[in-house]
Amino acid sequence: MNQATLHQLKVFEAAARHGSFTRAAEELFLTQPTVSMQIKQLTKSVGLPLFEQVGKRLYLTEAGRELFATCRQIFETIAQFEMKVADLKGLKQGQLRLAVITTAKYFIPRLLGPFCQRYPGIDISLQVTNHEKIIERMMQNLDDLYIMSQVPEHLDVNCEPFLDNPLVVFAPVTHPLAKEKNIPIHELNNQPFIMREPGSGTRRAVQNLLEEHEIKVNVKLELGSNEAIKQAIAGGLGISVLSRHTLLSDASEFSILDVQYFPIKRAWYMVYPAGKQLSIVARTYYEYLLDAAKTFVEQTEIPVYSTVD
Repeated sequence: MNQATLHQLKVFEAAARHGSFTRAAEELFLTQPTVSMQIKQLTKSVGLPLFEQVGKRLYLTEAGRELFATCRQIFETIAQFEMKVADLKGLKQGQLRLAVITTAKYFIPRLLGPFCQRYPGIDISLQVTNHEKIIERMMQNLDDLYIMSQVPEHLDVNCEPFLDNPLVVFAPVTHPLAKEKNIPIHELNNQPFIMREPGSGTRRAVQNLLEEHEIKVNVKLELGSNEAIKQAIAGGLGISVLSRHTLLSDASEFSILDVQYFPIKRAWYMVYPAGKQLSIVARTYYEYLLDAAKTFVEQTEIPVYSTVD
């Protein structure tokens, strides 16, 4: 590979990541013929095919997969070097790649804003998805840090709790139990219930508690987003269990029921694979978040139980 250039590797990495020459061209602001030519030259330099086309889909060959992994290592090393140089100059710049559980979208942007103002040279890539997709991304080492409320037990990871994440019972303001106190958990038996989708960490936590106390709710809907669940609750379709943080923007529209064994105590964690060396930018955000979360709690404190008169 004596003749391979860094530009060719960048073009190849983008094409491999997207599985498409067209999308790689769009990302790199190149024409598709230019991308094809760069890949052709790189393939000649390697001496083995890097892609194979089956039908209309593009797949990496074995050599292509090996080169893709090598490219990511090369670009990660270069990025680390650039951030190190910036740090030596007294600057903080580079890219921070975050992947967060869906519910974290209610507070992470509020914590990212001040960070971006403090370090304008840092670009943020934020991926919002569910627990299973987060695990997939972590196994592929696609991001710097992962924000989640359930640390994977089958993976070797480093984790640090930074914020409480209590799960509470949401109900419409007109619900018969909205003004009751110390509600026995068996009152949830046969209540119309709205459940998060399979694979959700919140769903698992709720199911574990209900099974422990032999409570059988009447699952009317399974929905894949907190916002959809909140709209269903407001529409009188049932009750649900959600993170209290989902109430930050519209606390007056719902009641939080004072049910026995609630809130379910959980925490938000910063997680990354064991052995992974955090970049200077990632370490800076890691330390920032530990400190900023304390102020965030003071500024956004919502009573665990609230009713609307």
